[in-house]
Amino acid sequence: METSTASAYAFVEDLRAEGAAAVLDRVLGSYGCDTLTVAAAYHRARDVTPHGPARVTLRRDGVHFVPPADLFDGLRLTPPVQSGAEEEPLREVRRLTAERGAALHGWTVFLHNTTLGLAHPDVTQQNCFGDRAAPADLCPAHPDVRAYAVALARAVARQGVDAVVAESLHYGTFGHGYHHERSFVPLGPLEDFLLGLCFCVHCVRRAEAAGADADAARAEAARLVGRVLDGADPQPWELPRPVEAYVRTRVGTVTSLAASVADAVAGEGSQLVFLDLTGAVKGYADGLPTGALAADEAWRIGVDPAAVGAVVPCYAVLAYARDAERVAADTAGYRAVLPGSCSLRAVLRPGAPDTTSAEHLAARTAAATGPGRADAVDFYHYGLVPFPVLDRIPVALKGTPW
Repeated sequence: METSTASAYAFVEDLRAEGAAAVLDRVLGSYGCDTLTVAAAYHRARDVTPHGPARVTLRRDGVHFVPPADLFDGLRLTPPVQSGAEEEPLREVRRLTAERGAALHGWTVFLHNTTLGLAHPDVTQQNCFGDRAAPADLCPAHPDVRAYAVALARAVARQGVDAVVAESLHYGTFGHGYHHERSFVPLGPLEDFLLGLCFCVHCVRRAEAAGADADAARAEAARLVGRVLDGADPQPWELPRPVEAYVRTRVGTVTSLAASVADAVAGEGSQLVFLDLTGAVKGYADGLPTGALAADEAWRIGVDPAAVGAVVPCYAVLAYARDAERVAADTAGYRAVLPGSCSLRAVLRPGAPDTTSAEHLAARTAAATGPGRADAVDFYHYGLVPFPVLDRIPVALKGTPW
């Protein structure tokens, strides 16, 4: 892996609004980072953007470049294209980072795409009742989705980035499958998890090939969720044996997809950073993750960190926790299971809800990068927090081991 040690995440819209050179002066100069991680392919969102010029920004699904025809020719799925992509904003920021001796990472959202899911419902995750009710979540077992992911990875790598940061290259969860979700049924953690499992024909085929009884798993999931939908109280967390066996087969689907994408990126002269979102599943809303460490629960989204770490050169985790000790424990947990050949990056939020001050961010950064933990740290996100919050970053980086 190239020697990037600290980056800030940013959107192309940030670069357009403030000027790429001005953003780089802050990130690489004032803040002390050596890398910019910019969204090459993103998803729908409505963001409060405090240093604008739009104070609230609507985002669309799509890529910030014109998709290379040779990569997507004959594929059923092609990425939507963002406005202004013909201006090649990524190539311009590549030129500017190179002039400054800095690295550029292409942040890429792979399987979370509402536009593609609504246009092609059959490639989305299918729940235990047979519903295609998560249009934002493309199924990583579907052959068309896998071909799309490989092509998208190669396309981003061709933008000249030093690394492709792969977000959502795994299964989605029930709680983040669309927008304006509503549920007035008190689903417990078990029912919420079960309702997010995919039982499409491709997942079922892979599970059965691995020895799981997919029909029994689907029936048990439907029974447990159905009882709550009929008015019963949620059950305590305990996966029925058929469901657990089925769920465990999903890690092979994700690992093989990560391997294919990593090989594709390497073939284009770049490297893959696999972004594990388990830390966000546990701590996104309030920065207060509880229970088992993130590394021990990554299987819930189909991720086996040890297996994925064996097929990718770099692994990134979301250290979304207020408590520095929890940050240290989570990053150490991942480092303990990742192969020595796989470097580890920790993504921190410098502001709410995780961080209250520069000193607090410094403590969390030190916790993430201590002995036996992460090799690099990333800060999320340049355009989403006020400038005084971003000003905490140089204080935090003073205590890092590099």
